[in-house]
Amino acid sequence: MADHIFTRNAARARWAGVFYIAIIVLGITGEAVLRPMAADTGDAAILRLSILSDTGMALADVALAVLLFALLRQIDEMLALAAMVLRLMQAAVIGANLLVLVAAAHLMATGQHAGAQLMQHAVGYDIGLVFFGVNSLIMAWLLVRAGVPRLIGWGVGAAGVVYLLGSVTRLVAPDLNAAMQPAYLVPLLAESALALWLVTRRGGTGQPS
Repeated sequence: MADHIFTRNAARARWAGVFYIAIIVLGITGEAVLRPMAADTGDAAILRLSILSDTGMALADVALAVLLFALLRQIDEMLALAAMVLRLMQAAVIGANLLVLVAAAHLMATGQHAGAQLMQHAVGYDIGLVFFGVNSLIMAWLLVRAGVPRLIGWGVGAAGVVYLLGSVTRLVAPDLNAAMQPAYLVPLLAESALALWLVTRRGGTGQPS
C-alpha cells in the first residue's frame, strides 16, 4: 500500500515534505527565537517578524493539510478528512490568535509593557495545539496503515500526546507545564523525521491516483 500511495503520488509526497519542513522552521523561528527575543528586548519590529513567520506557517499548514488528505484518503477517507479539518482548525486558531500579537506589537512600539498580551497569545497557541494533538493521533494510525516506517508513525502519535498534555497543563497546571517543556523534543524529532521521509520519496511514471 505504501509503495502504491507514495510512489504513484511521489510529487505530492515531496511537496508535503517541503511544506512540513517550512512549518517546522517557521514555527521554531517564531515561537522559540523571535518572540522570546521580543519579550526580552521590547522590540516591536522583532515581534512583527514573528507574526510574519507564524502567518507563513499557517499558510503552509493549509497546504499540507490538503496534500495529506489527498494522499491518505485511500487508507480511510473519513479519518483523513477528520485529520484535515483538525489541522485546518489549528491553522485558523493560530491565525486568529495573531491579532493578539498585533496588539502586543503596538504596545511595544509605544513603549508600553505587553507581557499580558504575550501570555494570552501563548495560551491561544496551546489551544490551537489541542486540535493538532488530536490530528496527530489520527495521523499516526493513518501513516502506519499507509506503510510509513512504524517508528515515524507512532512517533507522530507520541507527539500528539505531548501536544495534548502540554495544552491541558498550560490551562490547568502551569507549573507542571513548565516542567514538561523538554518533552517537546518528541514532536520535533517525530515531525522532522516524517518531513524528511516525505521529501525524499521517489516515484515511477504512473499518474497520481
